[in-house]
Amino acid sequence: MTEEQFDFDSLAKLAQSDPEAFEAKRLAMIGQLIEGAPEAMRQRLRGFQWRIDMERQRCDNPLQACIRISNMMWDMVYADRGFLWAMQALTDPAGVLDSGAEATASAEVLTFKPPH
Repeated sequence: MTEEQFDFDSLAKLAQSDPEAFEAKRLAMIGQLIEGAPEAMRQRLRGFQWRIDMERQRCDNPLQACIRISNMMWDMVYADRGFLWAMQALTDPAGVLDSGAEATASAEVLTFKPPH
């Protein structure tokens, strides 16, 4: 999808005047974008879109959905093993491996009695 195909103003007007038509167009545009991606990425994109849709359903209003999806995106960047970790792994694999070893070395093993 090119920038010329995405007209925010007309989509905003459609959302106000005909929410059902907007939703149909939104789904079609997302589907078109995913289908235009390389084959190897499509399943992951579908899964990611599913996660976004589930977050939207859980919210009471669009602003809450926007905030939750934004937080989800930031978590993908900054969380443990997020995009920043991946970038560091590409540029300094030894450093990433060393830092992971330190984190697991302090684990405490618990013993549990078997149930009777």
